[in-house]
Amino acid sequence: MENAVPTDAAEKALILAEALPYIRRFSGKTLVIKYGGNAMTDAALKEGFAKDVVMLKLVGINPVVVHGGGPQINELLSRVGKQGEFIQGMRVTDSDTMDLVEMVLGGLVNKEIVSLINKHGGKAVGLTGKDGHFIRASKMYLKSETDDEIDIGQVGEISSIDPALVSLLDSQDFIPVVAPIGVGEDGEAYNINADLVAGKLAETLGAEKLVLMTNTPGVLDKNGKLLTGLSAQQVDGLFADGTIHGGMLPKISSALDAARNGVNAVHIIDGRVPHALLLEILTDAGVGTMIRA
Repeated sequence: MENAVPTDAAEKALILAEALPYIRRFSGKTLVIKYGGNAMTDAALKEGFAKDVVMLKLVGINPVVVHGGGPQINELLSRVGKQGEFIQGMRVTDSDTMDLVEMVLGGLVNKEIVSLINKHGGKAVGLTGKDGHFIRASKMYLKSETDDEIDIGQVGEISSIDPALVSLLDSQDFIPVVAPIGVGEDGEAYNINADLVAGKLAETLGAEKLVLMTNTPGVLDKNGKLLTGLSAQQVDGLFADGTIHGGMLPKISSALDAARNGVNAVHIIDGRVPHALLLEILTDAGVGTMIRA
């Protein structure tokens, strides 16, 4: 047949057609994305992520990006002769470290993400919680095994989030890109875990979905097998038996809180997969774990 469509073109057309019901369902809805891991350090993945975010905006979905920057912070710390220290998955942040965290998260990393999204046709605007004091924070203390308080410096927990600034940007077709820095009562800066900010922001905005990008395929069972769909009750069981531990603890805790507080679905996806965001949101394939209340 002279008019036969090449196989790869036909496959692309099928994928585009498959996206239609998802676009219809999520158009006008808010999607909070925690951007982190390899997707933030690999050049091709960074470009792919920026394109995905712009495409989501163009089809009527409102993406809000919250980013981490652990590797970049570690790199700057080592350049100035400081060693990063973590307790229970949280970065110990003295005042000197806090200055560097603000430089990296609020400056270098935030502006790079904004620039990439804008390069691909989006209208991204960078924010930290200090802008309009929209992320209010207080000092976080961790608990030791003996219930003693552990002081980890200028690490904050979220007191409140005012969604007005982010909602205003959304309504004007801007894409908010948020660095996880909160502000205390006296104007002091707090380093906040990006997963916690993404989760709380998703709750406050009444987001349809929260997407957490990681360097793992999703939530794995004890045999390393991917668990694709989980209820809140099943996640509680994975905490209790130690399946979820270490750096995944704050991530899954914030996912669980969001699912229980009105976010329709939380997706933990593998950011190492090219275009993981579009695959998870706009196709039947999916590339991670979905948690629902």
